Amino acid sequence: MFGKSIRIYLSDGSPSGLRHVEIANWSGQAIACPRSRFSELKKWTESQRPGVYFLLEKHSTDDKNAVYIGESENVYKRLIEHDSKKDFWNEVILFTSKDEHLTKSHIKYLESRLSDITKNADRYTTQNGNKPTESTLPRAEKDAMEEFIHNAKMILGTLGHKLLEPINSTNSENIYTNTESLFEHKFFFNVNGLSAEGKQNDEGFLLIKNSEISIETTTSIPGKINSMRNKLIEDQILIKKNNRLILTKDIILSSSSYAAALVAGTSRSGPQSWKDSNGKTLKALEESLIKI
Repeated sequence: MFGKSIRIYLSDGSPSGLRHVEIANWSGQAIACPRSRFSELKKWTESQRPGVYFLLEKHSTDDKNAVYIGESENVYKRLIEHDSKKDFWNEVILFTSKDEHLTKSHIKYLESRLSDITKNADRYTTQNGNKPTESTLPRAEKDAMEEFIHNAKMILGTLGHKLLEPINSTNSENIYTNTESLFEHKFFFNVNGLSAEGKQNDEGFLLIKNSEISIETTTSIPGKINSMRNKLIEDQILIKKNNRLILTKDIILSSSSYAAALVAGTSRSGPQSWKDSNGKTLKALEESLIKI
């Protein structure tokens, strides 16, 4: 897997303002625009081409973010309609092409595939009422659109929206294949008869489905984790089974210590608690990798 160069142009020097994004040697392009700057898009001819777009609501809380995915032969014109009819979004990210090669069939294909990938990744709640119909494309055109999706995924992640990336992503795109990495290890935590599994990733610590969670908590458990625990129970992501709670889907926590605290129901040191299949702690592995 090769590295990529992504160029982000800040139209007014603000990292949260209107941004134009390109990948070297790619004919596609993206524009990210906060809703408060929406009127500025009319000056950008790049937004008045055929393409796909994401209307995004990003919460400041732990609640699930929302997204609406659409397509249009003139993205800006379509967005004007959404500005008056859809209230939930606070940012739009649109993808068009620098050339004239994106047709109606291409963007219908992209809309359908992007909607399916977002649903399967299960990070954002989709606001689309109906499932978009996937257009039929020749094999070469379909491969070109899959490359477009691959690049859109990278750009969206770079802009802070990983809605196309599965939480439990284990492919080589997330691993430096020419060097040892913590990502290669699965970690285990056994405490008070409970058994949990997890992995390190770029976002924090992945707690794996079917991990067992303490049904009891102590006053030392971090307040943020206690609130998260209650929300997971409310959403039935943690369900009671016998004398413990069972995790019904993979979740990401910001640190291994938070993951260990959720499992044990009390404050714990993640680097000391999580161990690989050889019994080596996460802390020991981190220290050995630093020495390499």
